Amino acid sequence: MNLDFPAIAPSIPFILQGIPVTLKIVGLSALLGFTLAVILALFKISRIKPLMWFADAYTSIFRGTPLILQLLIIYYGAPQILGFEIDPYPAAVATFALNSGAYISEVIRAGIMAIDKGQREAAMALGVPYSKMMKDIIFPQAIKNILPALMNEFITLTKESAIVTIIGVQDIMRSSYIVGGQTYRYFEPILIAGLIYYVMVIILTVLGKLVERRMARSD
Repeated sequence: MNLDFPAIAPSIPFILQGIPVTLKIVGLSALLGFTLAVILALFKISRIKPLMWFADAYTSIFRGTPLILQLLIIYYGAPQILGFEIDPYPAAVATFALNSGAYISEVIRAGIMAIDKGQREAAMALGVPYSKMMKDIIFPQAIKNILPALMNEFITLTKESAIVTIIGVQDIMRSSYIVGGQTYRYFEPILIAGLIYYVMVIILTVLGKLVERRMARSD
């Protein structure tokens, strides 16, 4: 099969150096994306029409266009409009945060709407302010219900983060490309990169199940 993994074995540590870069991008993007998603979800269930229209339009645009297109627009197109260049790392974080915010907002909205309306009516009858009701009563229950969907989105974000290699971010995938160029053997380092992503996804899946079990016990 003409595979020679020993030839690239010395370069494996270099590929592994891309793991922290990938995790930083995914972690920060997920945090910002979740924050944005909460705001969008609240807009969607709001009775204020302009807020509803804005949230729906935002979600439609970011769910209706390819992620790679959004990345290229922010990295290559935004400087033409803003007048200054954006570094690859911030561009990657911004793109994934904006994109994941659109997807997660729908998940959160569905989770909120799934909560029995009687709880809202009871809270309103007791004079509980809307913000406090959402923060202390509705939102915690919604998060518990949508946790599996949130973990799936986080896993998807981890895998999709590989496209940042096209703008020069030295993540796992980019590191494997560099090793391939140095050794003139691309198949082996790409397989190693794939194995790294697979292990990361398995770890995230296990962690997600552990969190689900712990939350289930707290009921």
